[in-house]
Amino acid sequence: MDIEFESVERIRAFQEEKLRAQIAYLAAHSPYYQRVFAEHHIDPSSIRTIDDLQRLPFTEKADLQRFNNDFLCVPKEDIIDYITTSGTLGDPVLFGCTEADLQRLAYNEHKSFACAGLRKGDILQLMTTIDKRFMAGLAYWMGIRRMGASIIRVGNGIPELQWDTIQRLHPTAIMCVPSFILRLIEYAEQHNIDYRHSSIRKIIGIGEGLRDQQFRLNLLGQRIHDKWPEVELYATYSSTEMSATFSECEHACGGHVHPELIIVEIIGDDDLPVADGQAGEIVITSLGVEGMPLLRFRTGDIAAKVTEPCACGRHSYRLTPLIGRKHNMIKLKGTTIYPPAINDVLDNTPFVGNYVVVVRTSAAGTDEVIVRISLNDKRKTADEAIKALKDHFRSRLRVAPQVEILPADVIRQINFPAKSRKPVKFIDER
Repeated sequence: MDIEFESVERIRAFQEEKLRAQIAYLAAHSPYYQRVFAEHHIDPSSIRTIDDLQRLPFTEKADLQRFNNDFLCVPKEDIIDYITTSGTLGDPVLFGCTEADLQRLAYNEHKSFACAGLRKGDILQLMTTIDKRFMAGLAYWMGIRRMGASIIRVGNGIPELQWDTIQRLHPTAIMCVPSFILRLIEYAEQHNIDYRHSSIRKIIGIGEGLRDQQFRLNLLGQRIHDKWPEVELYATYSSTEMSATFSECEHACGGHVHPELIIVEIIGDDDLPVADGQAGEIVITSLGVEGMPLLRFRTGDIAAKVTEPCACGRHSYRLTPLIGRKHNMIKLKGTTIYPPAINDVLDNTPFVGNYVVVVRTSAAGTDEVIVRISLNDKRKTADEAIKALKDHFRSRLRVAPQVEILPADVIRQINFPAKSRKPVKFIDER
């Protein structure tokens, strides 16, 4: 039976057995963690439970960047595929995957797609890159293959090609960054495409949230739903460092953990675990990774753990939608906000086209936020648009950033730089 449907006690015991095996593997094969155990006088065999993890130091992104090769646990000739992180917070980090790691990724995505209701016979149109050293695109492709469903590798962008593919091959599901759906809808409306009666029945989103902390559709999710109510919306959360995915089920009340693949701690500002349901930083320990496993890695992402059983029958815990990134927290005029809250306002403002949010330090040493947008509605003057958008921000966030209007092609070049695998919508210059 799938471990996710077992009792909470059985899941915990199962994870702790996996944890002991992973710790023993690190002690035997990881130069980096061998050094950590020695420097902190830790006997690896004494780490036997999830609570024991608190005795271990955290692994930081900076550690991965400084000592990248020391995390490798296998000879380089055993590496089948090389992957790098997106470099959102600095230089990209290299990860090497063995054949077993690739099969683990396929298993992870198979389970995640199944959680979102995909089955053999479905056709998934993949609107993300599968090249550029990107783990996710490769994992999605392998997961669909393992499931026995079909996949169409279209890649990101180009609404015209996406609709041509939909009309020719009739996929049942789309996987993409959710805000791109609005561009697809806009293109369909401009070209008289009856998108509401197309073959698409599910949209699986990556990289952007669709719901708030109460699991209601956020502004972006609601805008998509209002335009395209016939499709089911699913959100996922993952990262290269995790080598695992948290996917919503049909009840849309958080992303389910796959207990055989990852252990999650939620820690507060004091670096100690917070109570279930309380927001904190996500810290992960990978299970079953062969090439470059991680122990207590700080993701920088803020969310909460949900432990109540889900109506789908799974007893594994879930994560709420991300609140934001710890390092991207903004203090604007005394109010604490995260970039997703700003994006939510912009995504739900019809006259806003593409945009980028820039945060920098003012002359007074405080956070300064500049929102640069293009206009969809030419009937609005720049002054009218700025006033309306600032009023919209104040009604949602209580504070308003600076607003600048630029040509659409200028912002589009910022959103899609040559080497980027993801749209750039947030730039932190602090």
